[in-house]
Amino acid sequence: MPTIKILPHAEYCAQGTELNAPAGTSICEALLENGIAIEHACDMVCACTTCHVWVREGGASLNPAEDNEEDMLDRAWGLAPQSRLSCQAILGQANITIEIPKYSVNHAKENH
Repeated sequence: MPTIKILPHAEYCAQGTELNAPAGTSICEALLENGIAIEHACDMVCACTTCHVWVREGGASLNPAEDNEEDMLDRAWGLAPQSRLSCQAILGQANITIEIPKYSVNHAKENH
């Protein structure tokens, strides 16, 4: 079962944390199931960018980004080569390290 290391984020996990999730789970699902309430305004259907993360290590073990995800990422705040939508990034067998950006494109958070 791969480990997800989440780098410190002032709002979501100030000290950073590590969690385990089964392969085949999206990063977003794993975070939510472990009490990290990452934004996901579109309910994880790849229609927004509020669940944008930077995959700092282990990105090669994730499923490749599909065209729809790539198109949506063009709208994400802080787009970088390591950017993924956490709702579309599916865990493989390797451990990963992610960072949640300080900002998202939402001016107001959804109540999920």
